[in-house]
Amino acid sequence: MDRILLKDMAFYGFHGVQPEERERGQPFFVDVEVLCDLRLPGASDRLGDTLDYREVYGIVREVVEGPPRQLLETVAEEIARRLLALGKVRGVQVEVRKPHVRLGGALGYAGVRVERWKESGGSEPGP
Repeated sequence: MDRILLKDMAFYGFHGVQPEERERGQPFFVDVEVLCDLRLPGASDRLGDTLDYREVYGIVREVVEGPPRQLLETVAEEIARRLLALGKVRGVQVEVRKPHVRLGGALGYAGVRVERWKESGGSEPGP
């Protein structure tokens, strides 16, 4: 399956369990892989035949900069759900990373990755 990739998108959000996370906010980083058939746009060279990257970016931005959620899992699930609602999308992989997590030691980031597919009655390959 073909993929459209958007990597290292950065947004400021107010997600987290701790009150200070929800008050001060922090940066969040998101990677998205969208599974779709890219043969037609590859041959036609027409934007209307593919999934516009701006639409994907806009959905991610709306979720991350939108209403605060306690869990990264919820943020990733909402992004995946909204992307799957787009017509050309067959599956998605969404990774959400939060770099400023206090766990008592050095940590690059905490994050989650979800993979979701459109219901088709059969088994779909993962991203």
